[in-house]
Amino acid sequence: MMFNKILEFTQNKTEYLYENSLFLQNIDKLIFASIAGVFIASTVMPSDIIGFIALITVFLTFVKIVFKKGQRLDCETFELWLLAYFMIVIISLAGSTLFALSLKGFFKTFTYLAFYASTVQYLKYNRDKVPYILSVIGVCVSFEAVAGFLQNFAHVEEISTWQDVSKLNPEQVMTRVYGTLKPLNPNLLGGYFVAGIPALYGISAYCLNNKKYNFASGSLLFALLSTVTLFLTGCRGAFIGMMVIIAGMFAVSAKYLWQNYKQIYLSLVGGVAAIATFAVMLSSSLRARVLSIFAMRQDSSNSFRFNVYQSSFDMFKDNWLLGIGVGNKNFREIYGLYMKTGFDALSAYNIYLEIAVESGIFALIAYMGFLITLIKDAVKFILKSVDTNAVIFVAAALISICAVSVHGLVDTVFFRPQIQFIFWTMVAIVRVFIKLI
Repeated sequence: MMFNKILEFTQNKTEYLYENSLFLQNIDKLIFASIAGVFIASTVMPSDIIGFIALITVFLTFVKIVFKKGQRLDCETFELWLLAYFMIVIISLAGSTLFALSLKGFFKTFTYLAFYASTVQYLKYNRDKVPYILSVIGVCVSFEAVAGFLQNFAHVEEISTWQDVSKLNPEQVMTRVYGTLKPLNPNLLGGYFVAGIPALYGISAYCLNNKKYNFASGSLLFALLSTVTLFLTGCRGAFIGMMVIIAGMFAVSAKYLWQNYKQIYLSLVGGVAAIATFAVMLSSSLRARVLSIFAMRQDSSNSFRFNVYQSSFDMFKDNWLLGIGVGNKNFREIYGLYMKTGFDALSAYNIYLEIAVESGIFALIAYMGFLITLIKDAVKFILKSVDTNAVIFVAAALISICAVSVHGLVDTVFFRPQIQFIFWTMVAIVRVFIKLI
């Protein structure tokens, strides 16, 4: 491509500077540190700080591409869909009636996608660092799991109205844990676990495959603790996401267990299903929370979401071509014109409806094209590849992507940076491996 020829010319001119600069010689280490810094900061820092660290990653990657010889840019099919989505977002921004507010949302979208491109560029030449990146995510998830688990025993009080207790007995009211993520919210922590727990299970499988049994057992222990804490968040969307994670892990393990260990595999599936059912039945508060999913309008949280869906769909019908402009602040300003009395909302509580409202029908089509093509390519890799480690990495990433996408049907914590950066890192991991078949 023409752009790569320009890069090659620039790299030839700056080769001497690269070879004689200590900073440039160690730029890969700095990029890795900044990527890790994004995940570490996500646990305790506000969004602005997390985004600033991500932009450091983008800047360092840009410098590396310009100065380091051999750096090239290429594009997969699903990335063409992603590029189309980004172009439509730009057009939506230009046509927004609240340009200033929409511009803030656009900068967030740009930061996420630029971080994704930077992570891809780093991992293309450093595939051996994938287990380390997954380990950093796993350590951060484990930290939140311990924090949330301790909060449960401390019986922390709600910061806002997080569940409908009007029809519950006192023993059925959950202590909903929220960890240390900013802003403090159990649904955010639940979504964070949905995105990050597959990294822990993936690292456990990777260590087991490479006969590092101590690391494998430690990773598995924290993965199980994180799974338990996910349910302590009381986030019903995260419950559904966790079911996707479990189903995904069993689907991938079937590749290795079904043919030779069919009985063990079926026993394991049955055992996990029985334990999950027993755990729900044993805890009255968890049982009430799970059953509230099916209460429809009888549960105030469900009823609130139905009202938001209806109002958001009305917004979409009136702005179906280009949307209202990207960003939750933009959404909230326009939503006030459509909301039902007493039902203010920060988002559409469905990421696909949110995309359609903010950027229009073609943005939704482009995003769905990206997601479907990505999943198809990842499944193809898992089925065909004979590299077990690579299959583990791609499977962990794919399970995270699918679980977040399903959770996104009933919530929009997906747009929080703590989840966004994990999501796009998982997409980057899939991206760098699918070219190997």
